[in-house]
Amino acid sequence: MTVKRVVPDLATPTMEASQRFYADVLELVPVMDQGWIVTLAGSAGVGQVSLMTHDATAPVVPAMSIEVDDVDAAYAAAVATGAEIVHPLTDEPWGVRRFFVRDPAGHVVNVLAHD
Repeated sequence: MTVKRVVPDLATPTMEASQRFYADVLELVPVMDQGWIVTLAGSAGVGQVSLMTHDATAPVVPAMSIEVDDVDAAYAAAVATGAEIVHPLTDEPWGVRRFFVRDPAGHVVNVLAHD
């Protein structure tokens, strides 16, 4: 299994103000907008941050999202370690297969692969 990217997920009650802040201070622009989640990136194409008001199908906003090339292998590894699965392995309507797992420090991680 290969990690393809890691994106911090920041909970925000004010999507517009948060987007404006990252645009004004760091010149980050939206590269994905689902309404409840907006992913911002810089013009150089490196580094992203996602802003979330909530999660559409999961019970919490994760601390970060990690995209992998084999989400089924990652899920099997998480289950084998006995880690808490916060959101089960799910094919989401926006084109990702993902699950949420809690790390030993209590952070919830969204592990995903694009269809």
